Amino acid sequence: MKNLICLLSGIMVLLCLHACRENKKGRNFNQAQDDRDGVTFIKNSIEGGMMEIKASGMVITNSNNQKVISLAKMMIDDHTKLGDELKQLEKEKKISETDTLSNSHQQMIRDLSKKSGKAFDKMYLQMMVADHEQAVKLFTSAAGNSDSAIKKIAAGNLSTIKMHLDSANAICVGLK
Repeated sequence: MKNLICLLSGIMVLLCLHACRENKKGRNFNQAQDDRDGVTFIKNSIEGGMMEIKASGMVITNSNNQKVISLAKMMIDDHTKLGDELKQLEKEKKISETDTLSNSHQQMIRDLSKKSGKAFDKMYLQMMVADHEQAVKLFTSAAGNSDSAIKKIAAGNLSTIKMHLDSANAICVGLK
């Protein structure tokens, strides 16, 4: 009877040790996923900001609507500041530098350059709304990242991104 109790106790200890080891693998997997999510956040945020800065620069030279121009100037200022923070983090994390726009963002810029007048303003505002809707999701997700630097940038800039979205929406609705 004593042998049976010792044997069962030994089996229980082994099962507990095995379960602990499996849990450790889960945490490592979650950390690796968080790392990948962090890299995606950094790269997508930098590229989105670059596209918004480029499109906003076009607004300053091509638009006659002061509200749209003011929004564009705000976009340039805020996204330049955010881009500098993200590029510094990209460098610290030794992530390959993001310095070009994706084909889809390049196409959006080309399409915008073909517009003029109110059609130009409307397309720009629609681009800003769509891009900032995606950015809100991206920054909200990254605000829960386990990396404190990523979390700080995402959480610290989320309200600005939401304000950009609200501003672009309000101007777009008011555009006649």
